[in-house]
Amino acid sequence: MGPRPTGSVWDMRDLLHQTADLAADFLESLPGRPVFPDVDLEALRARLGGPLPDAPADPRDVVAELAEVGSAAAVAIPSGRYFGFVIGGAVPASVAADWLTSTWDQNAGLYVGGPAASVVEEIAGAWLAELLKLPQDASFAFVTGTQMAHVTALAAARHHVLAEHGWDVETRGLPGSPPIRVVAGAKRHVTLNRALRLLGLGTDAIVEVPADDQGRMRADVAEDALRSGGPTIVCVKAGEVNTGAIDPLEAILAAATGAGAWVHVDGAFGLWAAASPALAHLVAGAERADSWAVDGHKWLNVPYDSGIAFCAHPEAHRAAMTTTAEYLIHAEPGGPRDQVDWTPEFSRRARGFTVYAAIRSLGRQGIAELIDRCCAHARALADGIAALPGAELLNEVVLNQVLFRFDSDERTAAVLKAVQESGEAWMSGTTWQGRGAIRLSVSNWSTTDEDVDRTLAAFARAGG
Repeated sequence: MGPRPTGSVWDMRDLLHQTADLAADFLESLPGRPVFPDVDLEALRARLGGPLPDAPADPRDVVAELAEVGSAAAVAIPSGRYFGFVIGGAVPASVAADWLTSTWDQNAGLYVGGPAASVVEEIAGAWLAELLKLPQDASFAFVTGTQMAHVTALAAARHHVLAEHGWDVETRGLPGSPPIRVVAGAKRHVTLNRALRLLGLGTDAIVEVPADDQGRMRADVAEDALRSGGPTIVCVKAGEVNTGAIDPLEAILAAATGAGAWVHVDGAFGLWAAASPALAHLVAGAERADSWAVDGHKWLNVPYDSGIAFCAHPEAHRAAMTTTAEYLIHAEPGGPRDQVDWTPEFSRRARGFTVYAAIRSLGRQGIAELIDRCCAHARALADGIAALPGAELLNEVVLNQVLFRFDSDERTAAVLKAVQESGEAWMSGTTWQGRGAIRLSVSNWSTTDEDVDRTLAAFARAGG
């Protein structure tokens, strides 16, 4: 018998201990490290690149070198002072579960590829539906993010609205089918546009409804648009990406129901308000929609990637997604869950483990407290920003988004750059109603009062 290969299972314990220490070193460095790293692109390429290696290397050396370079060039997204792009952190149990997910390396497409992965998705999906106050018989799919959650849900919608007009889109495709109208607000997220492109509907299918000054779809114009007949999908949002504003869901849902339209909710972060007794009224009526898209890496705070699509019509969802092959071992009807029946992927990561661990560790109460705490921090940031000379708050802080600017585009950009380069906090710029603005998104479980104070002090020093 020859020597054991380097990196065999017998060598793993030391390697994983080493990796755990390196990971802990990174996390412990967060309070003192710049939120955005000082990176020289070409130097980074040189450190990580070079010729394709010819010979094997000791895994311990590989991991140590990767950790040294990667940690130095990593954005401190897990930090409580990262406020960019509505990105949450990852609660400890979900990080640990993510490590186990990689270790187990299950193929979460079929039950036979990982029984625990299949059952955990069943349980976590039902728990999520309960938390978000969605129908308990809704079907669900664990996907990469809101982008693919939209694709999955809107594929089900496409199937449903065309089937009602006698067209089998899965067999016949779209050529010759009745045209589908998509009623959506002017401030819809760009992932909806791309979902329509990927599904062959195209952005010309959109009947655009104007928005108010907070980015909410105008219900009166949506009602007028819905008076025309034909296959129709209405896309509403719970959480405008700049302001956090929520469309008038109940009015639009009532009009859509009367018109026989399918309603899809882009609830990437805003639908999580349903899990908070203090905020649930903001998304009242969302439960009457036909499909929903949410992100787990936002307010559930699980590692990337984690999107979830829900559908109130499981038969349409399954018809749009399922596939079979002679060589596969499919579960019997009424038996265990085959995830390939509900997702656009075939082989896939077992994403349910991190969601399960986050919910188990936080519980209903902990999730509500996490959401409420983020919103409280957002209000504190808004109050502090509003007190700065020349600052103008641009939104009603209904959730976790704070949108503001200073008295000119030039000053706004200069203050933003100074705060970003200080390393004290990081947030992104945006354009709102034709003017430059700054947006803060408080989405991380670990953000503290001290993080808020440090961020406000950074803006004050930057000339705010």
